[in-house]
Amino acid sequence: MSDTDHAADEDRTNRDRTSREHTGWDHTTDFLVIGSGGGLVGALRASALGMDVLVAEKSEMIGGSTGMSGGVIWIPNNPLMAADGVADSYDEATAYFDSVVGKAADSSPASSDERRQAYLHGGNAMFDFLVGEGVPFIRIDGYSDYYAGVRGVDGGKAHSRSVEAPEFDTRQLGELAGRLRPPVAGAMTMYTGEAAYMSNLFTRQGFATMTRVMSRTAWGRLRGKRNVTNGAALIGFVLKALRARGVDLWTQTALADLVVSGGEVVGAVLDRGGSRVRVRARHGVLIAAGGFSRNQEMRDEFAGGQPGRVEWTSANPGDTGEALRIAMAHGAATDMMDEAWWLPSWLMPDGEPSMCISERSKPHSIMVDSHGNRYFNEAIAYQEAGQRMFARNRSGGGALPSWLIIDSRHRSRYTFGFAPPGRTPKDWIRSGAMKKAATLDELARQCGIEPDTLARTVSRFNEFARSGVDEDFHRGEGDHEKYQGDASHKPNACLGEVAKGPFYAVAMYPGDIGTNGGLLCDERSRVLDEAGEPIGGLYAGGNCTASVMGRKYLGAGATIGPSVVFSYLAADDAHRNSGVVGG
Repeated sequence: MSDTDHAADEDRTNRDRTSREHTGWDHTTDFLVIGSGGGLVGALRASALGMDVLVAEKSEMIGGSTGMSGGVIWIPNNPLMAADGVADSYDEATAYFDSVVGKAADSSPASSDERRQAYLHGGNAMFDFLVGEGVPFIRIDGYSDYYAGVRGVDGGKAHSRSVEAPEFDTRQLGELAGRLRPPVAGAMTMYTGEAAYMSNLFTRQGFATMTRVMSRTAWGRLRGKRNVTNGAALIGFVLKALRARGVDLWTQTALADLVVSGGEVVGAVLDRGGSRVRVRARHGVLIAAGGFSRNQEMRDEFAGGQPGRVEWTSANPGDTGEALRIAMAHGAATDMMDEAWWLPSWLMPDGEPSMCISERSKPHSIMVDSHGNRYFNEAIAYQEAGQRMFARNRSGGGALPSWLIIDSRHRSRYTFGFAPPGRTPKDWIRSGAMKKAATLDELARQCGIEPDTLARTVSRFNEFARSGVDEDFHRGEGDHEKYQGDASHKPNACLGEVAKGPFYAVAMYPGDIGTNGGLLCDERSRVLDEAGEPIGGLYAGGNCTASVMGRKYLGAGATIGPSVVFSYLAADDAHRNSGVVGG
């Protein structure tokens, strides 16, 4: 540790001692961030603006839901698009919002015009800031907006508004490297934008992508690097920048309560290693601690007609809702508490959920309810797919679970979960997690589906597959559907007959990757009370808030985007009101 670091530590110790002696505070800072996911961007911005910052993370691992995610950020009209010659504008992005989410006046207050514009313009301001802090990005060409090309939708982009961080060598984090949440790709140095192509290994593009990923992974290891990608890479770069600025990060430190004086939040009580620590936050507290996917009591309380289960979620283990409850107890308003980032999933032999995205979009697959009826476009954006499952269950029953059925061509050509083409783990079949049968009739009986109804449904579906036109639900028309499908399959990248045995089926549930209802905030990330007025000193971002996206998932990075952008905007607002010189 340098003399400068020793001096800084001594200064903080003296400040803390003075706080305890004169005010009863155990620690004083300018800006307190609760959570170490997307909120880290707010912490970095506050520090860059000259504020003293403290981050409190309740687990021993750093990264939160962002670290567990693909790490993709949806930023319309971003500089990388311009550099690649992909035309975009804020007007087009606004039109896309209006087409998919609906007009702001008809949507949740969380998706007001002011919040939408703050997100769109703030996204590029944040992008430029992060690049300036040493956080690089690459554009994910081809990873289209989820509703681009869909009937009736304006402003969508087929050539991607999404960006992600490149590979990051965790050795740069020193002793913190082992506390970074592992990436989605595991040991492979695979970008999120490459995953869809890797599911098509027998295509030219799929094979080329696999070769590139394996070479990148091997080359990194030969050079002694400890590279990660996805959300872990994004968090890694931001954490490196935070360390360079000397920002304090306390792990195993949970929010126990907010301290309110004169109607404003002036600090917080933290539970740090079993001891209560009172922290003065001169210029604001940012809650970015995730939602409540792992809290069944809260899910039941706010479910409405969408009763999600903790057994189905793939969300951050820390998504237990305490920070949200605390803010609500202090008068914070909420909205869309029944909503989540739904993602159809099946349960592995050990009971763990496995997210199902590309499998539903590939040819030779169909999804039906337990009666044997097809009821929606299987390849639709995953949040809406979950909503359709709940809606079907409310109207006719039998959709929880539904069944994803594939034939032998799907199993021989495409990955399924972590299983490569043609290699189905024996325990999947032995445990019953995946059903297998020589005929559709036999498969239906194993699944408890009415065989004759399934036969009629599949016969009609196969007619669509042969013509390439899904007359019932328009599968394969959207650009994202094509991206997740198989471009080499004609005449429709997403439609193929389900006709060649053996046949396979898995029970599908509306899993999720986090809740997207929560604290109601304004365009400056200030938490609002029930009267619609800001609660002084309290900000929020990420999955503990009601999303600016409303009840739709606009594109890759529609969860991480609002988390990092509104955390960044919270720091800006706290700085404007602080009188601190900086920025």
